[in-house]
Amino acid sequence: QVQLVESGGGLVQAGDSLSLTCAASGRAGRAFSTSHMGWFRQAPGKEREFVAGINWTGDISKYVDSVKGRFTISRDNAKNTVYLQMNSLKSEDTGVYYCAADAKALFNSIVSTTPTSYDDWGQGTQVTVSL
Repeated sequence: QVQLVESGGGLVQAGDSLSLTCAASGRAGRAFSTSHMGWFRQAPGKEREFVAGINWTGDISKYVDSVKGRFTISRDNAKNTVYLQMNSLKSEDTGVYYCAADAKALFNSIVSTTPTSYDDWGQGTQVTVSL
């Protein structure tokens, strides 16, 4: 199991940037480095949606269409950390952002966009983008 802690959220204006960090702890090292990682977000009254994902080796990433060209996901397995750089933020990016780990990466090379595919979740960090 991987324990995940997100940080870096806050209140910003439209057009600003934020960088989110997700740090894995506990029995994290081996589990993190062989897990696909994803960022999801949930706005009030809406379902949790996939934002970005990266495979366990860090060379394949995918994004929801609404953030392509603005957000970048990356990871540092030596630091057990995954990042989400968010630029040109829009009001519709507002929500609680969660990172998640899919521990089945060694058996499935595909980075899933489905929340149920992920085994471990952080508590989330709030991102609010004002107009």
